[in-house]
Amino acid sequence: MTSPIMKPEQHVLTTMEKDGSRNWLFPRLSKGSYWHARRIVGYLLIAIFVALPHLEVNGKPAILLDLVHRKFNLMGMTLLATDTLLFGMFTLSIFLTAFLATALLGRIWCGWGCPQTVYMEFVYRPIERLLMGTAGKGGKPRKAVAGWRHVAMYSLFFGISIGLAHTFLAYFVGTKTLAAWMQTSPFSHPGPFLVMAVTTAAMMFDFAFFREQMCLIACPYGRFQSVLLDRHSLIVTYDERRGESRGKVKNKQRATRQITPTTAVHQIAVSTDVTSVADLLPQLKTSNANDAAQLGDCVDCDACVRTCPTGIDIRDGLQMECLHCTQCIDACDVIMEKLNRPKGLIRYSSQSAIAGHTQKLIRARVIIYPALLLIVLAGLTFTVVTKKSFDVTILRNLGQPYVIAGDGRVENAMRLKLVNRLEQKDQFTVQVLSPDSVQIDFNESVVLQSEESLTVGVLASASRDAFHVGQIDVKLEIQSQLGDRKVVTCKLLGP
Repeated sequence: MTSPIMKPEQHVLTTMEKDGSRNWLFPRLSKGSYWHARRIVGYLLIAIFVALPHLEVNGKPAILLDLVHRKFNLMGMTLLATDTLLFGMFTLSIFLTAFLATALLGRIWCGWGCPQTVYMEFVYRPIERLLMGTAGKGGKPRKAVAGWRHVAMYSLFFGISIGLAHTFLAYFVGTKTLAAWMQTSPFSHPGPFLVMAVTTAAMMFDFAFFREQMCLIACPYGRFQSVLLDRHSLIVTYDERRGESRGKVKNKQRATRQITPTTAVHQIAVSTDVTSVADLLPQLKTSNANDAAQLGDCVDCDACVRTCPTGIDIRDGLQMECLHCTQCIDACDVIMEKLNRPKGLIRYSSQSAIAGHTQKLIRARVIIYPALLLIVLAGLTFTVVTKKSFDVTILRNLGQPYVIAGDGRVENAMRLKLVNRLEQKDQFTVQVLSPDSVQIDFNESVVLQSEESLTVGVLASASRDAFHVGQIDVKLEIQSQLGDRKVVTCKLLGP
């Protein structure tokens, strides 16, 4: 019987066979100039990730995201959960930087900086190739692999995942606390131990099983590229005009086949006395009469496909699955060198340049993104520079907005919340700057310990005739003993 369901002619996903089973990818290793550059960048990023929790700036961890106490140390600066403006501008600057980088350089983050790519290609996959017998070259093992090699490989995967999970945890609890926990029973700190265990399991699942499917299925960045890229963005692309039509080349054709018509004309001109291009045409036809019928530079060797970590064919054009890891560039350049042809059949270029159009460097998105980024960074810098050593918030008491005392003065009961951001004790005083008719019942100073917060009551009063349309704008000055001051404005309500 024939099935009423049509069978697919090719893979819908590179990791899925026609019957729905998993197609395991074993990409070959292409050690070209881009690969060497990516390896340097990758190991540098790994070193930074491992070292940052151990570094200190101004006596504080370089990065410590203390979610429990809602305190965040970033390069010597302490941020609290109330610094929402700083967090918002910082997050917005990251997104704008990603938008700008994508508009200019394509998915350079995916191929060069993403932890998924860095750890997969420069940590886990080299271990796999070493124990599977394909070290230095990659590809699928040609013979069955002994069981002990699988055990050794997954054991190393597990050990590395544990180390990375502990490093990840150090960003949230600090290296000193983590070192103390590692020497005690997990039952004394079950929460952090569970975080470490879940992170380890997630890494094992990702790098040992899920792998490239994280980029193909789970990660949304590839789907965003359709709106982040334009035809002038720099991408990894195949020169179809030069490469097509594809076809194999016999050994005897490698030495006689001309690279391009321009190169052929130059070679004939060197060996003759003819200087006119018109005079060269007959000799060009004679020396290479079959040039017009020759195939393109692509010999259809599929080296670019075999080396791709996501299993795609870059010759099919720009695809969501392409990570811009440049492995296809390195693989193709090796083939071109062997065939005595110029490199760059697959290269960094743009869709517009490949199609033979003018490359536009200045366009709307590369002007708007930097402009917005500059504005956000300026605001972020201003906010950081003008940040005080303490925070103050004025809150009105619940109940009646005001009361009229026996002497006829209008009283407003408020609460003053002070937060000491320093890691040392500080003392605060409050006084009225304007208007002179307002008095406050706050004669004593407030002492706060390191990073302590306190809410105190403040009673402000003014004569009845001082109110205009039922309110008074009051400026209060809060002065710290260490020299920092802040002026806040509040409203007194009255008849």
